[in-house]
Amino acid sequence: MPDRNWDKELAKIDRQLESVSDAALFPAPSKGAPPTAAAKVAEQRRTTSTLGVFARLTLAVALGVAMLFWPYSARCGVGLAAYLGATAVVAVAGVWSAIWTWRHHAGRAHALALLLILWGLVLASLEILPRVGYATPTAEHPAIWACS
Repeated sequence: MPDRNWDKELAKIDRQLESVSDAALFPAPSKGAPPTAAAKVAEQRRTTSTLGVFARLTLAVALGVAMLFWPYSARCGVGLAAYLGATAVVAVAGVWSAIWTWRHHAGRAHALALLLILWGLVLASLEILPRVGYATPTAEHPAIWACS
């Protein structure tokens, strides 16, 4: 293909483009076009209220604070399983809140939601780590899973 004259080829393309009108090259979008992803997100943000976002976050924080006052024994057995399940719910509630605060661009609320996830992981690790041999067992956190 070294015998091809690219200047002539490009000049031919330029002539063809000059003969076509701008309206033919760039047609106007039709009114029946589907909405773009940005329009869908804007519509969703408009229809959901910020009050709902903060209500979710408030419920999650209340659950995280309530874990400090866990009324049952969490040393072993079913009580331990229930406590670990509740800490998982705290972490999941934090993720749930983090998603909504991220969508609504609520920066401080999002930071609180991330701290809530961390809080759930810390509560669970206080019980799990001594039992798997990573942390030193204590009387409050023994190295046993099942009650004898």
